[in-house]
Amino acid sequence: MKKRFILIALLLFAVFCGPAVPPTATAATTARRERSYSTPELALVTRLTARIVASNHYRKLALSPDLSRLLFDAYLKRLDPGHMFFLAPEVNAWSARYRERLGNALRRGDYSFGMEVYRVYRDRNREFRAFAEKQLASPMDFTVDEELEVDRSKSPWPVTRAEQYELWRKRVKNDILTIRLLERSIAEEEAKAKKEKKEKKTDVAEEAERKWTKKTPEAKLMTRLRDIGNTIDEREPIAILGLYLDTLTQVYGPHSSYMPPREESDFDIRMSLSLTGIGATLTSEDGLIKVVALVPNGPADRQGELKVNDRIINVTEENGETTDLVDMPVSKAVQFIRGPEGTKVTLTVIPGIKGRSAPPVRITITRAKVELVDSAASGKVREVKRADGTIRRIGIITLPSFYLDVEALRSGSDSARRCSEDVRKILENFLRQRVDAVVIDLRRNGGGSLPESIRMSGLFFPQGPVVQIRDRKGRLQVESDEDDGSCVYSGPLVLLTSKLSASASEIFSAALRDRHRAVVVGDTRTFGKGTILNVVELSDSMGLLDRKFPAGSLSFESAMFFRISGGSPQQLGIASDIVLPSLSEELEVGEMFLERHLPWDRVDPAPFVDCDKSFDERVARLRAASEKRVAASPHFARIRRRAELLRRHRGRKTISLNEKKRYDEYLIDKAFDEASRIFDDEEEKEKKAEDPILDEAVAIAADYIGVL
Repeated sequence: MKKRFILIALLLFAVFCGPAVPPTATAATTARRERSYSTPELALVTRLTARIVASNHYRKLALSPDLSRLLFDAYLKRLDPGHMFFLAPEVNAWSARYRERLGNALRRGDYSFGMEVYRVYRDRNREFRAFAEKQLASPMDFTVDEELEVDRSKSPWPVTRAEQYELWRKRVKNDILTIRLLERSIAEEEAKAKKEKKEKKTDVAEEAERKWTKKTPEAKLMTRLRDIGNTIDEREPIAILGLYLDTLTQVYGPHSSYMPPREESDFDIRMSLSLTGIGATLTSEDGLIKVVALVPNGPADRQGELKVNDRIINVTEENGETTDLVDMPVSKAVQFIRGPEGTKVTLTVIPGIKGRSAPPVRITITRAKVELVDSAASGKVREVKRADGTIRRIGIITLPSFYLDVEALRSGSDSARRCSEDVRKILENFLRQRVDAVVIDLRRNGGGSLPESIRMSGLFFPQGPVVQIRDRKGRLQVESDEDDGSCVYSGPLVLLTSKLSASASEIFSAALRDRHRAVVVGDTRTFGKGTILNVVELSDSMGLLDRKFPAGSLSFESAMFFRISGGSPQQLGIASDIVLPSLSEELEVGEMFLERHLPWDRVDPAPFVDCDKSFDERVARLRAASEKRVAASPHFARIRRRAELLRRHRGRKTISLNEKKRYDEYLIDKAFDEASRIFDDEEEKEKKAEDPILDEAVAIAADYIGVL
């Protein structure tokens, strides 16, 4: 149960800590070492980014005073969303100097505002850590009735340091109280488990590890603050500029971004599903880089010496160059562990032996290509027994994203990884197994490649339009499936979606739903991202200016896509034919909740063939049968109860700093945490728990065979 409660503490820390840092990173891709950027180089990146996004974004917004005001507010909010670190007088001073002038400054390549504000943010975080350490030296009174605002984003900045210190005091007290209640819950769960299973004895090694790793709440908090501080302190100028320019792009639209070279490489990994390195997932703990997991059959896994829980303290290249990783942010440390395929890296490691310390060892691993199989399409066949005794075979495809290895495709490689080919192979296997219907699970599919969504749509109907695209100049283009007129699978099809299904998954779902080729099941709607992103490699643009250095990349909404029926998925998403109770339905997730999102729009429909003129009648029968099952299901009853907890939690404005009162609130927090982790409950997976939503989608697919 420990994992469950620890997440609550981290959640509350994140609420008040400012910009979050990814807790883990995968040390496995081509290395992009930090390089020193000159002032002219940073100015050139700034000028180029600003001009490209202003000239090409779908939202026509010049580098004007209007943009300046938006950027000013957005950057302060990004660094200090809880209004805890900046003071009102300094915000007013910045406003007088910069608020109306940032557009012109960007046009000149002047990024000084971004750097100046970040320096104050960095220094104030250092002050806060020192303040917290001093506060923790004295006992705290948890019997006092006082409260802390949950969301201070709309509250004024503190005017004086005394006012700021009072906010900090409450913040530190809240974090310590969270850890104290966390430990109390863990102790209660362990006592309950021991009482229920008296015959089971505690494993000696596990008990030793528990004692070895146990720290006081004060020590745990300082470790967390140090890890956050290390990331803030170690951020290189190009990364700080990246924060500023990324904020600029999001003023234009929530899906636009500037990616410095390091983040750019991570984006390439997600799209290609392959990377080069040692194949280990890492996190930062107590100032050390800790191994969280090894990629199955990856280089480290095959070598056999590196283990989960080992802590890496330095790395040595083949040329003898050694880098110390102690107190280094994990996002930076992985850059030294990564490297080109075929090269060797030597890690100095403290073994994660349970219950005792151990001397460091040196482990040499040859970097190699790693396939991220967990992120690829997968398929399985499930048999469903009907009420009349007949057996239906339902093929289930889980598709996490619309991935495409663009670089391999450009190089002419026959082995370029693409989701449409992976799904094609799964469907062909399903046909050999004589499945009666297919369910495609898109609940966590956030999108990906537009061409792949078009190619994959063509696997399910002979030919025809898939999506309409309109650029910023109003030009409309219809993109179609242009194969030989055949399709791989023509049988009953159910698409399972949620509010997290976005972009390319919405193009795919809309194309099949509009021609009545598939029944859409899930939340009331999908995410609602109806824009096409254009990616510009700034390094290529530098070459045109006779300047060659890694400059990152820029992505921005360059067009809006529309369904073949005419409406855009933008903001409204794709509505489900059959709505199922879910926890994601209760979350404020989707385009409509994002700042600066583009509004819904429509164009004329494109001509297409209706695959089933009795579709509405069939869906009505499927919906009635589903509603009857859902009403009688204890699993969906539990989902409804948790959904009610979510609704109650959303209305809370403050949390108590009185321990007795807070414990009652904490029990609600625990339930909220369990409810919020919609698909990623590791403990439930270990128990092989039910997935009632997928089960119901499979049952609907089995019904669909009959109504056809």
